Amino acid sequence: MRISEYVGFDGVGLAELVAKGEVTPAELEAVAREAVRAVNPRINAVVETWPADDAPVPGSAPLAGVPFLIKDIGVSMAGRRMELGSRLAAGNVAGADSFLMRRFRRAGLVTFGRTATPEMAYSNTTEPVLYGATRNPWDLTRGAGGSSGGAGAAVAAGVVPIAHATDAAGSIRVPAACNGLFGLKPTRGRVSVGPDADEVFNGLGVQGGVSRTVRDSAVLLDRMRGPEPGDPYFAQQPPRPYAEEVTRPPGSLRIGVLAQAWGGRRTTAPVADALSRTVRLLESLGHQVEEATVELGADWEEFVLAGARQWTANLTASVDELAAAFGRPVDSSTLEPPTLAGYHYGRRVSGAQFVTALGIRNRVARSLARSFDAYDILLTPTLPELPLPLGTHAEGAEALDGLGWLRRIFDLSPFTVAFNVAGTPAMSVPLTADAETGLPIGMQFAAGYGLEGRLFRLAGQLEQAGPWSGRTPPVWAGDHPGH
Repeated sequence: MRISEYVGFDGVGLAELVAKGEVTPAELEAVAREAVRAVNPRINAVVETWPADDAPVPGSAPLAGVPFLIKDIGVSMAGRRMELGSRLAAGNVAGADSFLMRRFRRAGLVTFGRTATPEMAYSNTTEPVLYGATRNPWDLTRGAGGSSGGAGAAVAAGVVPIAHATDAAGSIRVPAACNGLFGLKPTRGRVSVGPDADEVFNGLGVQGGVSRTVRDSAVLLDRMRGPEPGDPYFAQQPPRPYAEEVTRPPGSLRIGVLAQAWGGRRTTAPVADALSRTVRLLESLGHQVEEATVELGADWEEFVLAGARQWTANLTASVDELAAAFGRPVDSSTLEPPTLAGYHYGRRVSGAQFVTALGIRNRVARSLARSFDAYDILLTPTLPELPLPLGTHAEGAEALDGLGWLRRIFDLSPFTVAFNVAGTPAMSVPLTADAETGLPIGMQFAAGYGLEGRLFRLAGQLEQAGPWSGRTPPVWAGDHPGH
């Protein structure tokens, strides 16, 4: 199979070819490696590849034989490095598979490498010191988002049809929006993060993926979901596979629109225009769309402070554990300025302050839940602006403390983090692009706890009504000369 043929299929389509015997998993892996060589020197999305050690049985699962990449954080693969995008963890090798990695193997995915993440996933752009900046395949001067920026850029450029991603404040949806992909953050408790952790950032962090088609994400989540022994949260299993929801009509939905974010960050003109176009599309499909007032449940500054305390306390514990394991100092030789600032801030967070932060998490979750009494779906832009130029995200970061850095993260992605705090599912859908630059613009749709099926039904309808799969970025593996 040639790369130009390979990039024409999504993951489900490739698995169908494998099941029919038209191509082997080994042949697909070889083409995926060729795609890495074709585009990665320009986008720097894949930090390491290795010979895949699994031999999936063709037809054994809907994604059996599909080339796959895991993020450099959040999932452990036995015998492979997971360095968290940080010099502090450089050389770290996982001793065993995490629960999720076992599920990837059972799904028949051919995992042959890992993708870039910012240090400790502590940013919404992927520009770590350890491996350098990941570039957006739509515009190499701009970032690919974060913290799953490597996954987003790799999928957008055609390296793989789908890749693992994680999301604690928008890290699936932000790269999906920046790179013109579909990305759904599942409900808290939908996918196990064990056994080494019971939860990530006190339940804010979840596991998922980014893809070029809705059905790939649905099938992947079907293979990922379900509890493991000892999990602290349990999301009720859906009545039918998510893969089936994609082709089911969503019905007429009540959709509330939040055009301007909490905290006062204004939505820029290109994004506001994209939102208006999305509203018109939804209305043409028979949905009831109206402007909504969505109460956050906390003052924005109170919300940011609680987030900073919760995030940095968790960060500090992780950094101390890594420093002890590798015998490395916690200073500027091992950590970047924002991470180091967060570490020192977290050391000063008291137990009482931490518990108060969890109380604010509860208030936000209860308040957003009430919004879903009035609406089936909430619609917002995924981001208030187009992808930022590389280097701008961390400007002046040396002068920020841990609270200041979290304020910047929340300010740059003000629509996404509330749904992590609430634990409810949310997706970014690449319905439109900026007319002037051609850059993709993502729209975020959120639903109540456990209602990923509703999101997949709507996403499937939107994909049919406003297809995006034909749009490819300037850096595209299928365009590589000679292939």
